[in-house]
Amino acid sequence: MPRDTPALSLTQSVYERLRADLLACRLWPGDRLKISDLCQSMGVNLGAVREALARLLAEGLVVAEPQRGFRVAPISAVELRDLTEVRIDVEARCLRRSVEGAGVEWETAIVAAHHGLTRLPERDPEDPSRANDAWSAQHAAFHRALVAGCGSPWLLRLRDSLYDQSERYRRLSVPLARTERDVAGEHRAIMEAAVARRADRACALLAEHFRATTRILLDANFGEDGAGLGR
Repeated sequence: MPRDTPALSLTQSVYERLRADLLACRLWPGDRLKISDLCQSMGVNLGAVREALARLLAEGLVVAEPQRGFRVAPISAVELRDLTEVRIDVEARCLRRSVEGAGVEWETAIVAAHHGLTRLPERDPEDPSRANDAWSAQHAAFHRALVAGCGSPWLLRLRDSLYDQSERYRRLSVPLARTERDVAGEHRAIMEAAVARRADRACALLAEHFRATTRILLDANFGEDGAGLGR
């Protein structure tokens, strides 16, 4: 199998670093992305950054403005409401198909992913106002495990895209989250319903899980540049 060329490997590395920073909101919604600054901070060439930004543009994580370059994709309450409901429609369908048709290996993977999630703190131990990157990665693995048995690559690709768009909002909700919300309990209840093959209950719990995060953000009355959310 041919190996990636150095140029392709560099572009992939830049893409992955930028994508991680976008999803974690280390690059703030609405901020300009100056290519020269990115090249300098990453120690890479112009071509690698441009190609990485082109890929992120196609994913909707950045936007391009004529004569002005690139910006981090903005956020809005209107988009959040729409995104949440579409995500529920798609992800609940994936979950239902998994519950009704997947085998015991699917159950095992869910339990393992959930166990891994319980072993990590949700918030960054060094900065409790931010999400823990390790927890966030395991959180993604848990939610992906729930739907992995749906049997439709197209549904899963659509689901993954919606998850990534939602992840920016989830990260922004972390410092706003009320202490009385039991996120761990929500995950456990979804897992138990899925493994018990209770499709209606699992899908209902999943929908409420997503909407709870959305309500936290909507209560903050944030602007397109994230005003009201802190940074």
